Amino acid sequence: MSIASDLLRGSTDTIILAHLLKGDSYAYEINKNILRKSGGSFEFKEATLYTAFRRLEQSGCISSYWGDEDTGARRRYYTITTKGRNMFYQNQKEWQNARELIDSLVGIWEDTDGK
Repeated sequence: MSIASDLLRGSTDTIILAHLLKGDSYAYEINKNILRKSGGSFEFKEATLYTAFRRLEQSGCISSYWGDEDTGARRRYYTITTKGRNMFYQNQKEWQNARELIDSLVGIWEDTDGK
């Protein structure tokens, strides 16, 4: 699954933004959801995830705040900004274009010349 993992890692920011479109969240919860949605076959390494959060926050796509936890450790929550929403929708369009291009390039079953 190395090619799939490389593609997912290349889409780290978009995946995080997609989760934050549904509501504020924290790193562990986002990674847990990724693991669940991938059927247990993929999760980001902690360093990858926190590097992405730092990059997204520095670029103004997300902001963060400390949760008010009564029990357990305080969590840093992330929320998507308007800039982050715009970036997500732009990345989603680019992903769709790339997917269509890749489908046409590897879609040998669709060749009309019979070769």
